[in-house]
Amino acid sequence: MEVVLLIISVLLIAIVLLQSNKATDSAGIITGGNQELFQNMKERGFELFISRLTLVLGIAFFVISLILFLI
Repeated sequence: MEVVLLIISVLLIAIVLLQSNKATDSAGIITGGNQELFQNMKERGFELFISRLTLVLGIAFFVISLILFLI
């Protein structure tokens, strides 16, 4: 079970690093340079897949960690 947790954690780190950098987009609030900040932009294609995969891996990481803690 620990091996599965290790694999999921490595995959989770890799998937988070693959996501687009949204922190630099929100930095435009302070400088006022980003005009597209509050537009309704939906994730599509590969971005949507990466986002959902991150959610699934995060939930799996939490559940397996909780199971290992209770055992």
